Amino acid sequence: MKLEVVVIPVADVDRAKAFYTGLGWRLDADFPAPDGLRVVQLTPPGSEASVIFGDRLTTAAPGSAQGLHLVVKDIEKARAELAERGVDVSEPFHDAGGVFHHAGTEGRVPGPHPARGDYGSFAAFSDPDGNGWFLQEVRVRAPGR
Repeated sequence: MKLEVVVIPVADVDRAKAFYTGLGWRLDADFPAPDGLRVVQLTPPGSEASVIFGDRLTTAAPGSAQGLHLVVKDIEKARAELAERGVDVSEPFHDAGGVFHHAGTEGRVPGPHPARGDYGSFAAFSDPDGNGWFLQEVRVRAPGR
């Protein structure tokens, strides 16, 4: 099995489409149906998985998708690229416990993981609806991943 698509709930499809294409994500589809259904699919650069949003796709509240992760090789470079595109993205951080980040901002320590350990450095941002994303630095994937 392979994760292919994540549906994210948005209030304004065109605003979300502009935001994600502004990040440099590839627009794969924008299909309207006569019954009011609309499906917009975008894929982050280098990803095999995509996001879908639109009209009449989910009953989830706009902005309720949280903890979505984008894996990057260099947390500082990826953060700077988002900031250059006008995204309000946090400074890099790592978790005080060293395992994974907590919900919200609990346990956040400024700066990348001290040893730049894989899976240990993060930055956070949200789309215009409040769907929450994390950048996570992974230079060498763990075995089997």
